[in-house]
Amino acid sequence: MTPKITALAITLNEEENVKQYVESLSFADEIIFVDSDSTDKTVEIAKSLGVKVIQREFDNFSNQRNFAISQAKNDWIVFFDLDEIVTPELKTEILSVSNSKSEYVAYYAKRNFHFMGKHIKYGGWQSDKAIRVFNKNHCQYNGNLVHEVIAANGKVGFLKEKVNHFSYKSFDNYNNKLNLYSKLQAESLYLKNKKPNAYHFFIRPKYRFLWQYIYRLGILDGKEGFVLAYVHAFSVFKRYLQLWMMYRKLE
Repeated sequence: MTPKITALAITLNEEENVKQYVESLSFADEIIFVDSDSTDKTVEIAKSLGVKVIQREFDNFSNQRNFAISQAKNDWIVFFDLDEIVTPELKTEILSVSNSKSEYVAYYAKRNFHFMGKHIKYGGWQSDKAIRVFNKNHCQYNGNLVHEVIAANGKVGFLKEKVNHFSYKSFDNYNNKLNLYSKLQAESLYLKNKKPNAYHFFIRPKYRFLWQYIYRLGILDGKEGFVLAYVHAFSVFKRYLQLWMMYRKLE
């Protein structure tokens, strides 16, 4: 008997991606969105395409994703973001591994990252991957407020086919996304009683830029590689600035 698959996603104002996402995951037996009160047509479009939509106020990424898992009827889960496109080849591979008697309880999907209309091949993105297919009986997200990852109780394999990741909509949108990540990372550090110092403000952002742009060869991606390294370095600075402001009760 072929195992049934549930496709999950967490959403906020993703109207331009919903149709393509749902079509690329049409092989799933159910599709569920956990939405954070989108103000655009995300919910309307999703429901018109047969998606089950559940509203939940966003607190952090791990909680949001684990809540979504709890709503799934089926054991096998595909959990792609709305800006990730599943190719027909990847679809075939997902169906194959979920139907196999494999020892693996989860699978990494490597990602082709696209930024400002360009496929980014360096800067660390060449090894970008995330667990996107898993059996919910053996997996859950690890509790990180941001950059959450699956904690798997069992062996994890790798899918051969890659998913296309189109994270960039506009510069403001991408920058706002990094700002959210910085805020959640600052909150996580605050809960751990970590206090920022000169090293965090002056050395960490510079190191991030040099690591991404020079050591991981982001320079070979041209101006897009420079912009990516710069904004990610600034997001590191912003993380510790927000942490510093938390200790001083500043908004």
